Amino acid sequence: MSTHMLGLGSKFPAFEKKAVVSLEKDKEFATITAEDHKKDGKWMVMFWWPKDFTFVCPTEIAEFNRRAGDFADRDAMLIGASTDSEFVHAAWRRDHDDLRGLKFPMLADTSKSLAEELGILTEDEKVAYRVTYIADQDGIIRWVSANDLSVGRNVDEVLRVLDALQTDELCPCNWKAGDATL
Repeated sequence: MSTHMLGLGSKFPAFEKKAVVSLEKDKEFATITAEDHKKDGKWMVMFWWPKDFTFVCPTEIAEFNRRAGDFADRDAMLIGASTDSEFVHAAWRRDHDDLRGLKFPMLADTSKSLAEELGILTEDEKVAYRVTYIADQDGIIRWVSANDLSVGRNVDEVLRVLDALQTDELCPCNWKAGDATL
């Protein structure tokens, strides 16, 4: 197992995983790959959570969903991920009011191979930390943020950083879209 989190400037690992993309019968699952965002010339924002059917995770997923249009407006493919199976993801979506209408795929890394390659698994339980990656159109990791299991992330900050990276300019502390760059 990797002991170091894959970081800035690294190529996001190749992957091909099942994901829940719908709750419509016989259209629930699709295969997602590391090439999907690149072939469309998009950025990729992949956020990981530890476990389905928990307490903090759905608050984050619901907020990413609420802001899904903001990511789409920035030409970013949004992907949620955990080490749970696609069947557990589908059951959770059906069971939880805030997850039924998700506008992005829930990637299933059941083998934990991608999470292991990223170096984001906890030592004890081998579940993913709350890690967010932004990769550019070429699949190069441009931003990584990691939270401990008990702390939810800030979706506004993910969008702020995506905006800053897309300027391709120097952005000062607390910069927001529309502010002057350096």
